Parts: sequence; structure tokens; C-alpha cells
Amino acid sequence: MSAVEIREVRKSYGNLEVLRGVSIHIDGGKFVALVGPSGCGKSTLLRMIAGLEEVTAGEIAIGGRVINDVAPKDRDIAMVFQNYALYPHMNVRENMGFALRQRGTPKAEIEKRVSDAARILGLEKLLERKPRALSGGQRQRVAMGRAIVRKPNVFLFDEPLSNLDAKLRVQMRSELKELHQRLGVTTVYVTHDQIEAMTLADYAVVMNGGVIEQMGPPLHLYDKPKSLFVAAFIGSPPMNFLEGRIEGGDTLVLDNGARLTLPRAIGAVQRVTVGVRPEHFVADKEGWPAVVSIVEPTGSETQITVRLFDHTVRVLIRGRTDAKPGETIRLTVPAADMHVFNAGTGKRLDA
Repeated sequence: MSAVEIREVRKSYGNLEVLRGVSIHIDGGKFVALVGPSGCGKSTLLRMIAGLEEVTAGEIAIGGRVINDVAPKDRDIAMVFQNYALYPHMNVRENMGFALRQRGTPKAEIEKRVSDAARILGLEKLLERKPRALSGGQRQRVAMGRAIVRKPNVFLFDEPLSNLDAKLRVQMRSELKELHQRLGVTTVYVTHDQIEAMTLADYAVVMNGGVIEQMGPPLHLYDKPKSLFVAAFIGSPPMNFLEGRIEGGDTLVLDNGARLTLPRAIGAVQRVTVGVRPEHFVADKEGWPAVVSIVEPTGSETQITVRLFDHTVRVLIRGRTDAKPGETIRLTVPAADMHVFNAGTGKRLDA
């Protein structure tokens, strides 16, 4: 499958610069997620790959061919949108084969491709139904089937699961991952949902304000976020943060006077922010006192909100707990599980 190269790409609308020099290399056959909050530029970048937006500066190449000036229909890509964009007067078979009919593909070849895609997606018994007779998940499968039959070099997905309910999103995530493993087509997937990025992608690109904050394997971003933004964005429940000044190189003194020993000496930085994942807090009789305010059991785990060092902190416990609101529990964090950032720049200090 074709590699995708994005080289110093910029996009401006008048004086508004939406993308500011974005560069990404996507190996052929890989699944890459562009993730970030609304307005970060991820959907604009996807539409530029598709040819739906012009490139202001820089280059985009697919399979080694620069496609800046290539018409969308000639880019050998297939795109699945947030809304399914199915033709209501056509049945599933006709919707899936429409693009091939427009290209003049022989009828027998269309039938074969549609049948193959229907089998892969579990749509064989639905081929004669109109979109109004389908569920949301079935409509999304039809939209994916319409992309599959084109046999493109690159799939582009623009938040395809956002219109589905929570249970169906989980199901469709699994189906998307299985589909990519089966077809091996280079895939660029836009989402604001970091859980989708973590579970689906071989490689995640976290965007913020038109630039790339960090990119790499999802678990590397989780374990070693390079900035406060990435640390806060990746992970659910999100990372907790405590801010204070440095004393003696390796001691964080919080604004209320509490002292924490850091994993290593920090150097000349005066103010730092320490991040702690909710699951990294450990119950310890000699630990810091924390007053429980909320207990949220989910069955396999329990989320607890506590007041620790005058901060509201989320703690994740695997399993169940007898802790009740108003009680005091004692917690500590292994030094190796503390993430240290420059409070002024937001950049990681212990990478």
C-alpha cells in the first residue's frame, strides 16, 4: 500500500493560518489517527489529503507522487465522512456500487466487488434495503463498503463514529480495527476521541492550534507525553496536575507547603508541574492524607475523587473499595510514575 507524505504543509484563510508547517510520514499499510480538540486543524488536513481543500504551502504526496494539483477523483483515495451521505432512493447494493458505475466499471466486476465487501462487512442480507430501513451502525458499514469496493491506496475517515451511541461506537471500533488488519490499506483517521486514537491507531498524531504537539505509537504518548497538553489530552480519566516550586533540585514544594520528592534532580527550573495518572496512586499507611469526596464504582474498577494538598484529584482503583465520602485515605505515588513539566513552557523535563 502507498505511503503518505505531508511536508511542511500550511493552510490559510486570508490572515487566519489554520495549519502551520505540518510534516508527517505515514508508512504504507499503517493506521494513523489525527487527534485533537475542535479547531486544531485535523479535519482541514484530512480534506487537503482528499483534495477538498487547497494547499497554501508545502507538499502532500501519495505513493511518491505529489498530489497538490491532482483532482480528488484521480488521487486513488476513498473517504468516509461523519454523516453517511447515502443516496436515500438507492438500496445498499446500488449505494455501494455507485462510484464504480460512474467510472464505467463492467457490471460483473461491480457485482463481484460489492458482494466481496458485503461479505466482509456482514451486509449480505441487507443489500436490497434502502438506507431508511437500516440502523446507524448498518449505514456506517454501507459507507465503509462504498469505500472498500473502490480498492483505493488510502482510506480517509473523518470522525466516522461520532453519530453512533456509546455501545455501537465500541462495536464499530473493533470492526474498523479488524477491517484494517484484513485489508492492510493505508488509513488516516480523524477523531477528537482519544480513546479511538489509542485503540485503533498504529501511530497517533496529537494536534493543537495548527501544529503537531507529539506523534508516535499511542502507548508511547500515554507513557511519555512531551507536553502538558498531550498529558492532559491523552488518557481517561485524565492526568492529575500539582504545581509548585523546586527546592534542592529534586523536591517539589507545593503552594500549601506540602513537599514531594521528584524522580530526579530538575536543575535550574524554578516552577514545575507534576502530573500523575489516576491509576498510579497507591494506598500507603504512611502516605499523604486525602479526603474522599466522590466514589464512582463501575464494577471492574472504582474512580475516587479526593482532596489532596488542596487539589481535587482523581484516583483509579482496580477492583472495589470500602472508602466512603468524608473519609480520609492515605496515598502515595512511586517517583518513577511522576511526570515533570516546566510550568512556564509546558514542556516535559524528564523525557
